[in-house]
Amino acid sequence: MDYKYITRSYDELYKEEQLEKLKIIKENTKINKGDNLLDVGCGTGLSTEFFDCNSIGIDPCFEMLKKDSICGKAENLPFRDKTFDIVLAVTSIHHFDAKKAIKEIKRVSKKKVIITLLKKAKRFKYVKDLLNKSFKFKEVDGKKDLIFIQHGN
Repeated sequence: MDYKYITRSYDELYKEEQLEKLKIIKENTKINKGDNLLDVGCGTGLSTEFFDCNSIGIDPCFEMLKKDSICGKAENLPFRDKTFDIVLAVTSIHHFDAKKAIKEIKRVSKKKVIITLLKKAKRFKYVKDLLNKSFKFKEVDGKKDLIFIQHGN
């Protein structure tokens, strides 16, 4: 999907669904005010702005970006190793080259990785298997997504 064509209506279409996932994440992990969080595939920044911490988002669709976001790809994150306390990817990993993105997410994360995977994604099983080979996750069932939460590397 080319998101630049739905930028103006994205939050209207998906905000409620995304907020549900973020509430589940908040209930299942502690995010501190001083934590540095990277939101991979941030889109309009809903996830970036949800948590009360130091957040920055990255997304390849320039038209989707809001403040505290940069244009870039999950497969080549422009950050040093172990930069972020938390790396978050909400309903976006199935759009990336998952193998490369997971490697990059692992590289830049210090403590926690939280990824939601759309259950009806065509590559669901493939991406789920890659995630479980790369991290030790607690899996939480969301309505439309499976939520993977990893504490500590």
